[in-house]
Amino acid sequence: MTIVSTSNAPQAIGPYSQAIIHNGLIYTSGQIALKPDGSFLDGDITAQTKQVLQNLKNVLEAAGSSLSGVIKTSVFLSDMDNFNELNAVYAQFFDNHKPARTTIAVKTLPKNALVEIECIARV
Repeated sequence: MTIVSTSNAPQAIGPYSQAIIHNGLIYTSGQIALKPDGSFLDGDITAQTKQVLQNLKNVLEAAGSSLSGVIKTSVFLSDMDNFNELNAVYAQFFDNHKPARTTIAVKTLPKNALVEIECIARV
């Protein structure tokens, strides 16, 4: 098992790692709209989703992978009314590659974020 850490994504805000590599797979922790310096991007769903996916991209690259290696994502939305806007940004990051995905509505997220995304990818 290998712990992944990069300064190109926000550091964990609790007792967990940005990602773990095990048996050729990368398991990322959920990312919210924190900038790499740890400040929160208090924007709309479009801006927050872009930041979240950029964070995931940076963590995956630090682990020796990329968004094209993503097998599955789990998306947590604070409001399902943001589903279409989320999909518009998500499609920009996952253009021709369409990993399996689960989208779940949740009551609240850390720092009152609008979206959190985690993924499993191959190295």
